[in-house]
Amino acid sequence: MIYHSIGRRKRSLARIYLKIKKLENGLITINSKKLDQYFPKYVHQKILYPIKIVNKLDQFDINIKVFGGGFHGQAEAIRLAISRVLCKIDIKYRSRLKSEGLLTRDSREVERKKFGQKKARKKYQFSKR
Repeated sequence: MIYHSIGRRKRSLARIYLKIKKLENGLITINSKKLDQYFPKYVHQKILYPIKIVNKLDQFDINIKVFGGGFHGQAEAIRLAISRVLCKIDIKYRSRLKSEGLLTRDSREVERKKFGQKKARKKYQFSKR
């Protein structure tokens, strides 16, 4: 059976297709690349954290399509999608993942730039004379 979920963070959107495997191989592909090729090593821990919490590290084949944003935004979008899919698989995982804060969507986005200003909040220098 294949489970599907979506995760978002900043401008990133991740779609996850998780397949439960009987044999323990745990293949993770992101945009048709292996996890090692797509992300630097230190981001792996952030992505695999929900799977480590439920102790199912090599029991899933995960196919991920992600676009938008940067590395960290994409990694956190993937992490949210994996957490949501694990809750679909077994409702018992929900309490563990929720206590770690992995089911909360981080809604912070970049504030838009306003006209007549340099950035969103920064203004041009004012000269009185």
